Amino acid sequence: MNIKDLEVIDNCDEVDFEEVNHILNFYGLSDLDTPTQEKVFRNSYVTVFLRYEDKIVGVGRAISDGITHASIYNIAVRDEYRGQGIGKVIIDEILKRVKGCTVTLYTHPRHIGLYEHWGFRRMKTSYAIFHNEGYYEKQGFIE
Repeated sequence: MNIKDLEVIDNCDEVDFEEVNHILNFYGLSDLDTPTQEKVFRNSYVTVFLRYEDKIVGVGRAISDGITHASIYNIAVRDEYRGQGIGKVIIDEILKRVKGCTVTLYTHPRHIGLYEHWGFRRMKTSYAIFHNEGYYEKQGFIE
């Protein structure tokens, strides 16, 4: 696969959310059902889906006020397409769309450090309340 062959989609209307949900669930990034996952993406400020040969191979989204702050969530690449630069394309596309904002990135604990080459730095002053604390504790998001 060549990166140039990827189709960048920023419209939720053209996306099969069963595929999106499968990718996110595979990595433990979501425990939502497909209709709820679709609502999450539709309510986001930025959505990026990468399609290759009629298959969603990568996803990402950001919530934002569009002026000062944005937070990136749900960066995931279909397992068989990892290591080919797809995640980089997703992050680059999102960052273009939130240019000028202070950007935070929410990732799985296994992927801490992957985003430093974009200039992301670990925060020391962050807290979270999770709706399903047991799930996120098991996944390693909280202690």
